[in-house]
Amino acid sequence: MTATTVTFGPYFAVVASGVLPREALPNVRQLGLFAVVAVAQGIIQGIGYLYFSRVSPQEVRTPPDERDRAIMRRSISVAYYVLIAGMIEVGVIMPFTSSGWTIINAALFTIVAAEIVRCGVIVVSYRRQAS
Repeated sequence: MTATTVTFGPYFAVVASGVLPREALPNVRQLGLFAVVAVAQGIIQGIGYLYFSRVSPQEVRTPPDERDRAIMRRSISVAYYVLIAGMIEVGVIMPFTSSGWTIINAALFTIVAAEIVRCGVIVVSYRRQAS
């Protein structure tokens, strides 16, 4: 969740601020910015995985139990509704009012929002069980 927020937060801030020039597709600058953000997210997630595998190697190798699987199912279910609602907006409503990168960024935002919701539900579920 941190990697997604740290990388895509600034991406959407730059896109929303209008710093990048509005060019017809393909907008190579915006595509390059997206590529940098995607690579940075992968690197941050990889570093996090390596860190946790060094700090607690048994935890990384332990297969998920029933509680873990239940939390995963619930988080995916909630994130699915966020994703579907956003994709209905992007695929059914926006083509009548927008085009190009506006639709692409809205779809990307929906995917990122669904992932953050999925991770958030996991965090909240484990916190509830810990207290």
